[in-house]
Amino acid sequence: MDERKVEDRPNSSAGGLGKLLGGGVMWLFSAAMRLIGLVLEPLQRVIGVRRMPWVFLLPNLIIFGLFILFPMVLNVYYSTTGGTNLFPQDRPFVGAENYERLFDCDNFLDPNSCAEDRFWRAVRNTGIFVLGQVGGMVILSLLTAIVLNQRIVARGFFRSVFFYPVLLSPVVVALIWKWILQRDGVLNAVLLNLGFEPIQFLLNGNWAMSWVIIVSIWAHMGFYTLILLAGLQSIPAELYDAASIDGANTIQGFRNVTLPLLMPTMMVVLVLALIRAVQMFDEVYVLTGGGPGTATMLIVQYIYTTGFATQVQRFGLAAAASVVLGVVLLVATLAQLRLGRSTEGHLA
Repeated sequence: MDERKVEDRPNSSAGGLGKLLGGGVMWLFSAAMRLIGLVLEPLQRVIGVRRMPWVFLLPNLIIFGLFILFPMVLNVYYSTTGGTNLFPQDRPFVGAENYERLFDCDNFLDPNSCAEDRFWRAVRNTGIFVLGQVGGMVILSLLTAIVLNQRIVARGFFRSVFFYPVLLSPVVVALIWKWILQRDGVLNAVLLNLGFEPIQFLLNGNWAMSWVIIVSIWAHMGFYTLILLAGLQSIPAELYDAASIDGANTIQGFRNVTLPLLMPTMMVVLVLALIRAVQMFDEVYVLTGGGPGTATMLIVQYIYTTGFATQVQRFGLAAAASVVLGVVLLVATLAQLRLGRSTEGHLA
């Protein structure tokens, strides 16, 4: 009897301490709410209930205006100015001169015929990169998601393995692969041990662009695989059962059940992958520096180099190139979304 009383005392003390802490937290919360009410209640009486949501949105709107909207407007203004001075008041207005220089070409397919040939080389490289990276990544992500959606051994482990590269910094990813692919890197060491000659993976233009695409797919595929896997898991299993009862095989089930229901998720993946690919900079810059020559220089690196990394900093030309990039990206995204809606309607 005495032992039970002794054992009950610590429990009762812990329970009392928990109630005391809980009561203290509730008192602080209530005091904070009363203090906020002293400010918001008079304000609500002045502006009305319907306008109160704007009060709560105001901090986010201020941050959006200062760090997104204002820089966009300032960038458009810079694109219509010239000179090398940084401050807007010291820059002369030149109108559309920067845009005219960017589009001054005899043949847009031949960068050598353009006044700003490095811009069009970057545009061509970006187009090649986007086609290879987005196309390859969407296909591989879809195949990987389908496999990981099956009942396989160690499914949770493999899901973690495919997603792990996404957690790495782009700079870390580029440094790891640069260590593997450079002339004295791991891959060439393996080739030498096998009796082959070393390959200039990062010093040959064709090899460099191919490896840039492969490294980018490796680094980002897990994120899109996760999105597609969530889309696959949201499809009811009863639909597959009904399709099998009707005599549909695996391919027919994928075409008639999986693909139509997964199309909205596929469009999200396509749009996100397109935006990311067009804006690619950090991984490519660390891995190849845009080289050899301009073989892997993408449009964002051209903007950075023109505006900040040359002896003569042409802020206006860099701003004009970024405006062109933004417009093209907006048009491509809207066209992709429209195509996705029409595809969904056709599949339905």
